[in-house]
Amino acid sequence: MIQKKVCMVGLFGVGKTCLVQQFVHSIFTAKYHSTVGVKIDRKLATVDGEDVTLMLWDLEGRDAHQDVSVSYLRGSHAILYVVDGTRRETFDQVFELRERARGAIGEVPSAVALNKADLQEQWILESKDERLLADQGWQAVRTSAKTGDGVEAVFEWIARATVQAGESTS
Repeated sequence: MIQKKVCMVGLFGVGKTCLVQQFVHSIFTAKYHSTVGVKIDRKLATVDGEDVTLMLWDLEGRDAHQDVSVSYLRGSHAILYVVDGTRRETFDQVFELRERARGAIGEVPSAVALNKADLQEQWILESKDERLLADQGWQAVRTSAKTGDGVEAVFEWIARATVQAGESTS
C-alpha cells in the first residue's frame, strides 16, 4: 500500500482542521479549536484502482510573521495551502508561505483550498485572484468545510498528484 504525507498549511483560523474533519469523518463543527503543533489523521483514497493512504498533517495555524515549521514539512509528498475566502490577508500570505515551504523542502505537488465558500455574503476573493493562482501553477478549489462542497475534489486532486509525482521519479 502506498502512503503519502500531505501537510495542511495556512494562517490561523482558515479552516485547516475543519477541512480534514470533513474529509476524514464527514463532520463539521463551528466551534474553533486552535491546533497546537500538529495533528495527524489518515484517510484511504483510491487513485486509478490503487489504494493510497493519505497521512494528513494538520499544522498549527500561523500568523503572517511566523515561519512554517520545517521539521513538520520534511518528507511531505504534497502541501495543501488553505485560504479563508473571507479574509484577504490569508490569500495574500499564501504566496509567502509557498516560498518558505519551497525553500525548506523543494517543489512538491500543491493545491490551494479557497475555504469558506458557503459564506457568499462575506466572500472577498475575485475571479482574478483565482486566475493568479492558476497562472502560478496552482490547482485552486473553492471549498466549504461546513457543507462539504469541493472537499473531496481537492483531496482527490492531491492524492492523484502525489501518485503521479511518485511515478515520475521512479
